[in-house]
Amino acid sequence: MCINCIRNQVDITEDIPKTSTIHFCRNCERYLQPPAYWVRCELESRELLAICLKRLKGLNKVKLLDAGFIWTEPHSRRIKLKLMIQKEVFSSTILQQIFEVEFVVTYHQCDDCHRVMAKNTWQSMVQVRQKVDHKRTFLYLEQLIIKHGVHKETINIKECKEGIDFYYGSKTHALRMVEFLSSIAPLKSKASEQLISKDIHSGTSNYKYSYSIEIAPLCKDDLICLPPKVAKSLGSISPMVLCYRIGNSVHLMDVNTLNVTEVTSHTYWRAPFQSLASSKQLVEYYVLDVEPCGPVRGKFVLADIQVARSQDVGRNDTTYFARSHLGAILNPGDSVMGYDIASSNFNSEAFDVLDHSSLPDVILVKKAYPSHRKKNKARSWGLRQLRKEEEDMAPRKQEQSKQQQDFEMFLRDLEEDPELRSTINIYKTSQGKPQDAGQAAEGEESDFEEEDFPEIMIDELQGGIDDDLEL
Repeated sequence: MCINCIRNQVDITEDIPKTSTIHFCRNCERYLQPPAYWVRCELESRELLAICLKRLKGLNKVKLLDAGFIWTEPHSRRIKLKLMIQKEVFSSTILQQIFEVEFVVTYHQCDDCHRVMAKNTWQSMVQVRQKVDHKRTFLYLEQLIIKHGVHKETINIKECKEGIDFYYGSKTHALRMVEFLSSIAPLKSKASEQLISKDIHSGTSNYKYSYSIEIAPLCKDDLICLPPKVAKSLGSISPMVLCYRIGNSVHLMDVNTLNVTEVTSHTYWRAPFQSLASSKQLVEYYVLDVEPCGPVRGKFVLADIQVARSQDVGRNDTTYFARSHLGAILNPGDSVMGYDIASSNFNSEAFDVLDHSSLPDVILVKKAYPSHRKKNKARSWGLRQLRKEEEDMAPRKQEQSKQQQDFEMFLRDLEEDPELRSTINIYKTSQGKPQDAGQAAEGEESDFEEEDFPEIMIDELQGGIDDDLEL
């Protein structure tokens, strides 16, 4: 027989179905992989191709040479495959054939989403709290959670006054969140369980697990006055220190000597201490003179800096001298944010026992960019956010404005700190055009802005802010 007659009389695809179904959960956007395993995969991905091939019976009787997707509209609920197979039909005669298979995507709710819709949905809960008067820490934690995909196992996220609650369908997923948080923040956790039901015949019990997490009430740029015993245990560092970094431990620095120390989470919770002042109490100063002193530690350079309050410039001649770690980035004429020690009244026992005559009048924290802030230009970048369920009572207008202010301060921290924004994902928006990495700000407005403003470049941005968002 010739090849054409063999192809007309023999069909090696007769045992393979040309149509089939595949189950898809619309809530969590996962596909069913038999027998009962749900997988999250993109359209035309290798994972989805493997699921489709496993749905075809009789494919193990032939030799599969190639398989690929045929483009279909994403909303058509159809997935088409083009397969190439081989099979020996006669003695020493191998027939090769190409055919198409169509899969109909049917909606089917998975077990996890089914439990969400019913009562007693969650089995484990992680309560994250921090006793501070702002939301900057939780805004940063939210971005880290999105970047590392830790939120994908949550069945609900609820925002409350002092933190966030994460709900999970299994204890393993909750423990994974606890381990992730402990790796990025100094915290202490407490576990508890509640008996829901018990079967005396089989000896099985159903529990609900709760994990309470308290994050240390310390943030970047906070002014801290260490208790005498704690300062002595940290190598006799100066009690008046500045928090310049927060990770799974607290990094402190004495701005007068550039001495640094690290307080681990275990050490902190053994003898906890509070912040003396937070970033909301920063005062803007105008730099009059900068004189480097010599010691250098990484990007920090010790310098004697003469400053005056920005609101006092042109009104009086009151100036202050401060020794600061910002000698490498400050120049005469710049603006800088700092704590006014001389005019402040702190309620702290550790501060009361200090020799106030030896304390500086001003402690400088970070450089400011008031000229750029006055322009109110639309940002060409944005952040993704988790879909959170708010409390039953809607927040008042004062609380809403406070939350917007905290978010704006967080965005400013990202703009001014390249090291901070390198740890999260920043996305493009359609409001403005981001700047190229090798292009400086040009035009008429550039003459009135700070030349060294840390503009976010286009090579630092990810894809669109709404592209393939899985929250």
